[in-house]
Amino acid sequence: MADEKDNQDDKTPGKPRFLSIVRSTLAAAIGVQSSKNRERDFTQGSPFAFIAAGIIFTVLFILTVVTVVHLVL
Repeated sequence: MADEKDNQDDKTPGKPRFLSIVRSTLAAAIGVQSSKNRERDFTQGSPFAFIAAGIIFTVLFILTVVTVVHLVL
């Protein structure tokens, strides 16, 4: 009986954790996001967390590229 309750708790949708959002953002950015994880992202949590993570990733990526270019030149 306790095992059934544990399995149900794992399947209940909840708020995605920080590392889950970061992992999903990085996987989506390089194009290796699995359909299972993509469906999980769309059904759980707030889209604003993923939008914010995408914007932050984009800004950091651009800053990294600009920094590397300035170091090379």
